[in-house]
Amino acid sequence: MKQSILIIIVLLLFSGKTFSQIFVHDPVITQQNDNYYLFCTGLGITIWSSPDMKNWTKEGRVFQETPQWVSETLDDFAGHMWAPDIIYNNGRYYLYYSVSAFGKNTSCIGVATNSTLNPQDADYEWIDHGIVVQSVPGRDDWNAIDPAIAFDDDGQPWMSFGSFWDGLKLVKLNDDLKSIAEPQEWHTIAKRERSFDIDETDAGDGALEAPFIFKKNGYYYLFVSFDYCCRGAESTYKIMVGRAKNINGPYFDKQGKSMLAGGGSLVLKGNENWHAIGHNAAYTFNGKDYLVCHGYDAHDNARQKLIIREIKWNENDWPVVDITK
Repeated sequence: MKQSILIIIVLLLFSGKTFSQIFVHDPVITQQNDNYYLFCTGLGITIWSSPDMKNWTKEGRVFQETPQWVSETLDDFAGHMWAPDIIYNNGRYYLYYSVSAFGKNTSCIGVATNSTLNPQDADYEWIDHGIVVQSVPGRDDWNAIDPAIAFDDDGQPWMSFGSFWDGLKLVKLNDDLKSIAEPQEWHTIAKRERSFDIDETDAGDGALEAPFIFKKNGYYYLFVSFDYCCRGAESTYKIMVGRAKNINGPYFDKQGKSMLAGGGSLVLKGNENWHAIGHNAAYTFNGKDYLVCHGYDAHDNARQKLIIREIKWNENDWPVVDITK
């Protein structure tokens, strides 16, 4: 309770103020008119806005109170909503979010909608629609966190998600973007073999999470995060990628290794300036492609900060991102 009160006080103190460097976890971005809006993990999902993706103003949070269904569904919910995704479709914004008990696959992915992202707009209102996907211990060998929405060439919506356990999943959604399509269609899209059966807080060599699918150059690129986040300077997060001709895979890395067998080509990892770069999203804004992620600043007490870099593409159509600047 004391931690939640402290977080609320911090949010109130910083709301409405503009910063050139912001502390975020699991960032995603969308654009409305001349503004960019960033959503990230936090109490109620934290919101930032920017005219240029450089100077950011805190806009509060999506949920002022935890939706009732969360406490009714999860007995040990800790209060934070994790790893959002934001998309725009048919005149509305869809905000997907994770609620979970840490280290367990007692998890749910929910969705809320809004017709605008501008808090000053009279129509600004987040409407929660509850659970899209739920994982249950003993029933599921996957974890319902880290959602990301992608559309295939036929306009069919899919949700990729997952963390550790038996790999990252892809499930077909209904056109309403609020529910799983029937008959259900599920795929495993990335997996690392685990040496032994352990919980998610220590998955050994099986740690992977945060899938994000980005269509480019006739391929679906699957970005994922390998290894460990959330351990400060000791974190080992890094961003890997594979690609496929079909959204449901199979995805292969540069060497032709399947991501179902632990494959993945390195995009970014820590260096002398950053520890543990990961949990990324990819976008095209104004004709340029961008990678959005977080990393621990090696020169600022390993505090977790927003990283945005342009994506270039090599001669073989693989993404190249420069983090040296």
